[in-house]
Amino acid sequence: MELQSPREVAFFALSLLDLTNLRDDCDNAAIENLCLRAQTSYGNTAAICIWPRFVAHARAILGEGHAVRIATVVNFPSGDLPVATVVEETAKAVADGADEIDLVIPYRKLIAGDEAAVTEMVEAVRAACPNACLKVILETGELKDAALVRRGSELAIAAGADFIKTSTGKVGVNATLEAADLMLQAIRDSKKRVGFKPAGGIGTVADADLYLRLAETIMGPNWIMPSTFRFGASSLLDDILGVLGGAPSARASAGY
Repeated sequence: MELQSPREVAFFALSLLDLTNLRDDCDNAAIENLCLRAQTSYGNTAAICIWPRFVAHARAILGEGHAVRIATVVNFPSGDLPVATVVEETAKAVADGADEIDLVIPYRKLIAGDEAAVTEMVEAVRAACPNACLKVILETGELKDAALVRRGSELAIAAGADFIKTSTGKVGVNATLEAADLMLQAIRDSKKRVGFKPAGGIGTVADADLYLRLAETIMGPNWIMPSTFRFGASSLLDDILGVLGGAPSARASAGY
């Protein structure tokens, strides 16, 4: 990868960005704006990430086969819905035009020791979206314990995740470099082609650079690409565009 300048990092991060609007007050007009913002003069973001109820509207705007993919969330943000409900939610999202499904595991059950609940959920949703990219959200800020983050990663990978993702962005602690380290090591050790998505609290190119450097250290050069790495963020695009336009990047807020 060997990114040297903030501008190089910004340009690369743009191609890895899932531009997100999961606000409670999101509406059709906000989705239209999001679709426009995802298509910049410097290139497109990898995807937009939106509530399921807006998938059909986004697909109508972007059309079939658009370079900007449509991701949506299921079992979100609580992780507490019954499997059958989540499967139904997933099937409808795919029918409406979703390319990617971001699934929250039943993380409270995992904390309580019920590993089977995680496996059951991920396997059921995997079966419901065989042709979609499945990103599995661990909610690492709630798992807290390093062993649980590692185990959640292993369970999600074994059950068919295409990506493992840190967070919903809806709890007190979201993406951290500590969680990223644990999850990337689990991916490396699985020897499977599984991607990684840090989400929540990544707002600057300097933040993004820290995660990219960590991923390259663990996974090796040339591993990072849109099919293996995404950023989930709503505000990162602003700093990316600023840096690409010649402004200095804000300082990183992340760090060990």
